[in-house]
Amino acid sequence: MIMVEKKRRLSWEKINIYFNSNFRFGLNYIKGLKNYFFIILFLFVLVGVIGFFFPYFFEAEILKIIEELLGKTKGLGVFGLISFIVANNIQSAFFGMIFGVFFGIISLIVAVVNGYVLGFVMNKTVAVEGLFILWRLLPHGILELPAVMISLALGLKLGMFLFVYRGENKGREFLRWIKDVVRVFVFIIIPLLVVAGIVEGFLIVLLG
Repeated sequence: MIMVEKKRRLSWEKINIYFNSNFRFGLNYIKGLKNYFFIILFLFVLVGVIGFFFPYFFEAEILKIIEELLGKTKGLGVFGLISFIVANNIQSAFFGMIFGVFFGIISLIVAVVNGYVLGFVMNKTVAVEGLFILWRLLPHGILELPAVMISLALGLKLGMFLFVYRGENKGREFLRWIKDVVRVFVFIIIPLLVVAGIVEGFLIVLLG
């Protein structure tokens, strides 16, 4: 019995060390993304401002997407809503990151599209509810937006590989880059999006 308990304790210690080491790796890796992150942030904010003050481009398409999302979440309970939000955000963030391998173009496009849609939605919401509604919207994106922008910054970094890496064994090094960004995605981005989805799901149910 004592041996079983000791093995169980050692197993939990190994798991704890494994997650802690990967979490620390992710945080350190993100620190090196500063330039890529600020490019994504700049584009996102710039296009978001454009979307807020000029919500006229692709209006029908955006409203259709919003209507489809509302249709998919209609009637869902709090846990169903949370599951939908988390799955949707993880999928969007992952594709925005991994398709960044194409010279970062997809990551930049995702930043532009998301920025414009957010600005568009904020404009329509303020028009109906007033400026104060922005304070109610803030908690919805306080974790989600940084997580998505970090994932896009990861994608942008992948896309810049051929331009910034000057060493040998480019194929092997590129695979290491992919492994590293996936590692960051699993141990940093996914937990952030899970927490963000839980917060957003409860806020939607509570505040409507």
